[in-house]
Amino acid sequence: MTTALCERRRTRTLHSCRIGVRTVGGVHWRSIIADDDVSTGQMDSIVTLREFLRVMRRRWRIIALCTLVVVAVAALVTMQQPRSYTARSSFYLQTTAQSSNANNGIAVITAQDLNTYVAVLGSPPVIEPLRRRLGLPAGYPINVSATVNPSASILNVTAVDSDPRRAAAIANATGPQLAEAAATFSPLLKSSGQAVAATTISPAGVPASPTSPNVTRNIELAALAGLLLGVAFALMRNVFDTKVRGEGDLQTVSDSPLLAALPADNMQKVISSWNSRAAERHGYLEAVRRLRTSLMFVDVTTTGNAFLITSAVPGEGKTSTAINLARAVAETGSRTLLVDADLRRPTVASTLGLEGAAGLTTVLLGRADLNDVIQPYGDTNLHILAAGQVPPNPSELLGSQRMTEVFEKLGADFDYVLVDSPPVLPVVDAVLLDKLTAGLVMVVAADRTRKRDLAQAVKVLQTAGVEIDGFAMNMVSAKSESYYGTYTYESESSTRSGTKRESHAKGGRRRALARR
Repeated sequence: MTTALCERRRTRTLHSCRIGVRTVGGVHWRSIIADDDVSTGQMDSIVTLREFLRVMRRRWRIIALCTLVVVAVAALVTMQQPRSYTARSSFYLQTTAQSSNANNGIAVITAQDLNTYVAVLGSPPVIEPLRRRLGLPAGYPINVSATVNPSASILNVTAVDSDPRRAAAIANATGPQLAEAAATFSPLLKSSGQAVAATTISPAGVPASPTSPNVTRNIELAALAGLLLGVAFALMRNVFDTKVRGEGDLQTVSDSPLLAALPADNMQKVISSWNSRAAERHGYLEAVRRLRTSLMFVDVTTTGNAFLITSAVPGEGKTSTAINLARAVAETGSRTLLVDADLRRPTVASTLGLEGAAGLTTVLLGRADLNDVIQPYGDTNLHILAAGQVPPNPSELLGSQRMTEVFEKLGADFDYVLVDSPPVLPVVDAVLLDKLTAGLVMVVAADRTRKRDLAQAVKVLQTAGVEIDGFAMNMVSAKSESYYGTYTYESESSTRSGTKRESHAKGGRRRALARR
């Protein structure tokens, strides 16, 4: 039987990618890429972009907070900065006769003269008379500059001041003041007895709004800086985040799909809710039924009816997931058996309130028959095979020929056999049990399982040639992207469609059993 199961697992592996994409709505996107024959380089680019967008979607609060903080700081600093107003004017400079005794020759204002006027604009011979002209106190800072028009004797004056009216007055008075001081800096004009007159071409008006600080520009730059800073923080947070948070973290370690996301809930409350009127509307139970439906699709791709439920490390809720999944499968009318194969820390019987002294180990030791230790659970189609007494050599018992014979009989007597296995990392039991089953579902606890532990568990299984058929993410909060973002509750029509698919799955299973 072990050889046959291994052969079936190889067959399932060859077709899992295409079938997974066609049947399960939330299947890993890489399966779709494999069917489309995308090149390796393109796939790497898509992986990078998809991972980046996933991090941005998950860490959007960090990005938004950084952006708001930077914008707020920029706005505060901008408000505290002194306002500056800019006024501009332009003047035409020309020579005029200063007296009737002036030489008949007319001196021309050259480009060199204009550049000289611009250079000495901030010197005391110009600034001091300009202060007196404007009635400003001595030492008052005047911020004025000028540029030369390259094709005409025109000066363009720019004045900046904290008062808009004063800025306009400075700009309008600069031209005439330069004209008065022109002869001082031009020997040719002085020797010819000519003066310089400034004709206003464009007078400076009083500016209506400050030019500094530029509030709009500062806020835009701050928003961009905050966005970049937030993205950097989000990427750093993702790099140093050690916990599995959602489906994206699963995709980084395995191509296997996420079969269902199970919301966090009290397990004892869940177990008691199966028989209540609220069972149909219970969020956890609905998610378990979704996991059951996904498991039916896995069953279509195999000829076996036994599935292993395990996890990377203890404390991820694999036993509670196995119990509730078994109840959901039995709910469809299938004769279902839940086997507690965790011979080190068995908890199935105690959780369900059943007798656990006799069970699997009792049968393996030849002290009882299977029919004597399998217990029905209430009036359902679910049956329980407890672990029995804890043996000193669990691995030897699970890998024995007697264990293979027991599973052959269980596979023939029940429609579905679900096996609760020990975690992968502490012991080798899960690898041994996988050889007796047709599929493996790994339970991962959201916000609890470490990425390093999950990656190591996947590597252990891959090294042993074990394929993971899918993940069940447990303890998912309502805010998680895997809970509301990817999966929604089934509608009435989809439930009817799922029932038809389950009937088809059971038919395929029965045909497989007949072939055996």
